[in-house]
Amino acid sequence: MYQLNLPEYRFSIKKQNNRLLVLDAQRKRYVTLTPEEWVRQHFIRFLIEEKGYPAALLAIEHSVELNGLKKRCDAVLFDSHAHPLLIIEFKAPTIAITQAVFDQVAVYNLKLNVRFFMISNGMQHYCCHIDQANCRYDFLPDIPSYSALLKMLD
Repeated sequence: MYQLNLPEYRFSIKKQNNRLLVLDAQRKRYVTLTPEEWVRQHFIRFLIEEKGYPAALLAIEHSVELNGLKKRCDAVLFDSHAHPLLIIEFKAPTIAITQAVFDQVAVYNLKLNVRFFMISNGMQHYCCHIDQANCRYDFLPDIPSYSALLKMLD
């Protein structure tokens, strides 16, 4: 797989029916190891192990319904009262992060109404605070720790 701009982690990987599968600790099952999944696995571990995000509050492939269509957020962080705080969107390392990716997250946010979002292709990582009063988002200088994210909510 790809060398990412994230810490290296060890994963349980197996081959089944000529496909590679990786154990997703959040979903507690093996999933197909695609380039996007490789990014997701690394980034989620990075958030949990390096940035202190509670694993129990991260939902993987969270479904939302918009205008009768089912959409899927790659990951959503909830607060302790089950309110969404953060949408995370992943792309494969070969996929450029363009305005279309930011627009994709904005569509999900029509339903979830979060205050933060992150986007990563494993090489580039963005974290933004949504300024709802001014209908814009502001880029943060780096991926905040969980405690720093909570402080920004005050």
